[in-house]
Amino acid sequence: MKALITGASSGIGRDIARCLSEKGYELVLTARNEEKLRNLQKTLKTKSEIIVLDLAKDKAPYELYEKCKDKNIDFLVNNAGYGMFGEFDKTDLEDEISLINVNIKALHILTKLFLRDFKKRNRGTILNVASSAGFMTGPLMSSYYASKNYVMRLSMAVYEELRRSGSKVRISVFCPGPVDTNFNRRAGVSFSVKSISSEYAAKYAVEKCLAGKTLIIPSVQMKLGIFASRFVPQKLLSAIAYNIQHSKKKR
Repeated sequence: MKALITGASSGIGRDIARCLSEKGYELVLTARNEEKLRNLQKTLKTKSEIIVLDLAKDKAPYELYEKCKDKNIDFLVNNAGYGMFGEFDKTDLEDEISLINVNIKALHILTKLFLRDFKKRNRGTILNVASSAGFMTGPLMSSYYASKNYVMRLSMAVYEELRRSGSKVRISVFCPGPVDTNFNRRAGVSFSVKSISSEYAAKYAVEKCLAGKTLIIPSVQMKLGIFASRFVPQKLLSAIAYNIQHSKKKR
């Protein structure tokens, strides 16, 4: 068994790596920070290799696939992603393009290329890390929320295609609420809602994914919030979301 994990140097990706290693998976770990990847390697119980790569670069997802296509990967974890805070017309365009490249483009390419291989073998698992943000609009974090909507909707659509075809390939999408990771610092926000630990989030995601769960939401609070949002008009939901997002801004 071998897993490829993007964004493996910290947070959920790092802890998914540790969790899968505990379960006997050999690992291919990729991220931008070589030092953090090397430090993670030292803590793992199974064989691992690292590929230092910035998935925001145009050719990076293809380069990653080419390096891994003959490694017998049977578990793909698309975890790499980040957010940014601010009004849409004021956030930096280049930063937003990089966000789209990482959160959407790289995930899309890797999902498609590895899915083709998995379908040929009629086995394999894909875990796409989205967010509870994937269920709503997100004023002041519009690009991030939109990207996670894309990840969630794409994953659910692929699931239905696989189900209809009778394929044994599985796809899951993980939609946590606030998680205690470097995400907050990079996005420039803090959360008033209590965060879950990245260790708990990773273990929950892996266990549910391996059990065949498609849509994975780790807390009762998030499940109830997502369910309740179905009955709220979109304009009101956006107004509520704006107030919540505004309260996150670090002072």
